Amino acid sequence: MARRASVGNRQKGKLAGLKAMAVAVAAASTPGGPSPAQRLSALPRLARSVAEGKYHGAGAGQLAMLTAAAAYVASPVDLLPEALLGVVGLADDAVVITWFAGTLVRLTDDFLDWERRTGVTVTSERVR
Repeated sequence: MARRASVGNRQKGKLAGLKAMAVAVAAASTPGGPSPAQRLSALPRLARSVAEGKYHGAGAGQLAMLTAAAAYVASPVDLLPEALLGVVGLADDAVVITWFAGTLVRLTDDFLDWERRTGVTVTSERVR
């Protein structure tokens, strides 16, 4: 029964972390700036532009770390388990989510600005 409660707490912690990330991304959206949906829809274009060598404002390593951070937050595996450490166990998730949100905002801001400045449009996708 304790195992089931810890899994439930972990899910609640992850849900709270995802909400915090959404709030951070929304807060970073200045009036007239890109919305969270625009930022997320830019990620495939960003990855493609980096892979094709068109965009040099981000590296493959940064994109890999961003992907790893998203996978870590979604994963049931945890470096500091909440079941053993309680609230302290949420610290690793909070650090990863904070880094993820900040990096996501910075990378997408820079990439969307680059798209606007250069007029680059990825085939079959419209840039707003």
